Amino acid sequence: MNDNVFFVQEQTVKPAPGRASAGWRTLPLEGHFDLVYEDATGAWSNRSLDARELKLGPGRTLLGGIDARRGGYRGFRVDRIRRLVDGTTGERIETGILDRLLGRAEAQRRADALRIRRQARVRRKAAVSALA
Repeated sequence: MNDNVFFVQEQTVKPAPGRASAGWRTLPLEGHFDLVYEDATGAWSNRSLDARELKLGPGRTLLGGIDARRGGYRGFRVDRIRRLVDGTTGERIETGILDRLLGRAEAQRRADALRIRRQARVRRKAAVSALA
């Protein structure tokens, strides 16, 4: 006899086609960074990155962008970045790298949202004045 007769079986939820896999979140991030990166084998290398995004996932966070020295798009695990130098300010960061990147992505998101709101306001005013 089934003990769970009165309970609805849980159904697995499939992600919608074209969406990122569940658990991953992508934050846009712009900027140029020079970083010292430790790969999976423990070898350290210097990289120059034009950042595009910060991907937050289950158990890891990736800093993605165009690697100038290796060519093409690369993703770097943030926990393996040993030093990060901000290309615009020259600030050198060795601890709290993830916190700093998250803060910068959030600041850029707020600035973009403000810019979009201002542009929409200007367009609305122009449309209203054109009708009058």
